[in-house]
Amino acid sequence: MNVERNLPVVRERKLAILKGDPELCAQQKKAGKLLARERIAQLLDAASFVEMDVLNADAGVVTGYGLVDGSPVCVYAQDFTVKGGSVGAAHARKVLKVMDLAEKTGAPVVGILDTAGARLDEGVDAMNAYAMMAGRVSALSGVVPQISLVLGPCGGIASAIAGMTDITVMSENGALFVNGPMVVSAASGKRVDMKTMAGPEASVQSGVAELTAKTDEEAIALARKLIAMLPVNNMDDAVTPSADDVNRELIELNGIDKVDDVRDLMRSIADMRDIVELGEGFAASMVTALGKIGGATVGFIANQAAKDEGRLTVYGCKKAARFAAFCDCFSIPIVTIVDSMGMKISTAPQGELSRTGAQLMFALTEATTVRIALIAGNAVGMGYAAMASRASADMVYAWPGAVISAVTPKIAVQLTQADELKGADDPYAKREELENRYMDDVADGVNAAKLGYVDDVIEPAQTRQMIAAALEMLSGKRESRPAKKHGNMPL
Repeated sequence: MNVERNLPVVRERKLAILKGDPELCAQQKKAGKLLARERIAQLLDAASFVEMDVLNADAGVVTGYGLVDGSPVCVYAQDFTVKGGSVGAAHARKVLKVMDLAEKTGAPVVGILDTAGARLDEGVDAMNAYAMMAGRVSALSGVVPQISLVLGPCGGIASAIAGMTDITVMSENGALFVNGPMVVSAASGKRVDMKTMAGPEASVQSGVAELTAKTDEEAIALARKLIAMLPVNNMDDAVTPSADDVNRELIELNGIDKVDDVRDLMRSIADMRDIVELGEGFAASMVTALGKIGGATVGFIANQAAKDEGRLTVYGCKKAARFAAFCDCFSIPIVTIVDSMGMKISTAPQGELSRTGAQLMFALTEATTVRIALIAGNAVGMGYAAMASRASADMVYAWPGAVISAVTPKIAVQLTQADELKGADDPYAKREELENRYMDDVADGVNAAKLGYVDDVIEPAQTRQMIAAALEMLSGKRESRPAKKHGNMPL
C-alpha cells in the first residue's frame, strides 16, 4: 500500500464528510436543529469525541465515544442530512458496533434520534436493521444507562426503540409516533398535525417521554445532567463528593401539618435542593425524580397529596413501577414519600386498577436496592402496602400525625361502628369522636412504631439527616432471593 498516495485521498474524503452537503445542512439549520456532529460536540466534553467508521458516511448515522464530565460515554447521532437519517443495514451495523463497545467497557449509551424512518429500497434488510437495534437495546437494558434524545422525527419502530431506553428527552422539534399524521388523519377522518399527536407535550402526557426542552442545546444539557447523576453501569456506585451537609436541618418543615407540593419536600431533602423530575405532566398524583443525598444518587417516588388525595391511579402506578425497576437495575436507592388515601375510587371495572396496583407492589417488593420509606401523612390501603410496608422498604419513618390504616378513618367507623352511630343523639359529633378515637388507638403512626412496622416517628426537620443516616447504614445491604430467571410482573 502506498501511504503517500492514499493518505491525501482519505483526508479529502473525511473533509468532505465533515463538511456535509451545504444545501441540506442549511435546511437542517433553518429548521432550528443542530447538525449530528454539532449535537455530539454539545453532549461531550470539549475535544473528547472519537468518531468510529467515519468513512462510512452513507449510513446516515455518526457514531463514536467520548467523555461527559470525565466519564466515558458511547454515542450515536442520526444524520438527517444523509438520506434523512434513514435506517438500513449499514446504519444498524454502525449503531450495533458502538453498542457492543458500550457493553465491553461499561459505558452509558446516548442515542440522538432524528430519522425519516426505514430505507424503503432495502426492504426486509431495513426491518431487520431495526429489529437488531431493538434487540441490542434490550440486551443492554440494566447493564448500562441508555438515554434517547429525540431531536427530530422518530416514527414507527424507531419510536419503540426510544421507548425501550431508560430515559427519553425531547426537544420542540422532536416527534414520537407509530403512525404519521397523514395515516391517522385518513383513518380518523379528522385533520391531525404532528405536534398535537406526537410532539413533546403529547409524548410526556402519554408517558413515553420523561423530559422536554425547547432547543437541541437545552435537551442535550439535560442529558449531560442525567449522565452526571447516574452510575456509568450496573457495577458502579453513583456517589460523588457533596458540598451540602447531610445533617442539615429542614427548618422550613418545623410545625408543618401537611405538604402542599411534594416536589418542594424532595428539594428540601436533596443535596443543594436540586432534583430532576421525570415525567412531569404524566400521572400528576405520582411524582418521580432523581436527586442526591450526601453525594449518593437516589430515586424519589412520592404521592402528590394535592392531586386527588395522592390516590393511586392506573398511570400513576405504571409510572412509579417503571421508575422503581429502573432504579433497581442500577442499585440506585429508592426513597418513597407516602401520603395517599389509597387506590382511586372509580365505578369503572376494577381489573386494570388492580393490575397496575399489583405492578407497583411487585416492582418495589422485588427490588433489592436500598429502599427507605417516609410516611408524611396518610398511608391507607395499597398506599401503605405498596410503598411503605416491610415488604417494600428496608427502613420506615413516619412524621407525627401519620395515619396508617387499611381504609380511611371515615370508612372504618362506617363499617365497624354503624350501630353506635345510629343510637347517637348527635350522629355528626359522634362520628367525629369515633374517627378521632380510631386514628389515636388504631391508625396512628406511633402505634405502628410500637409494633415495629415503623422504625421511628421523627421530627420533619430531621428528615434529611435520618434518611442520610439510613442510606449510609444500608449501603452494604446484601439480600439473597430464590434462584430464578426473572419474576413475572403483572403487565
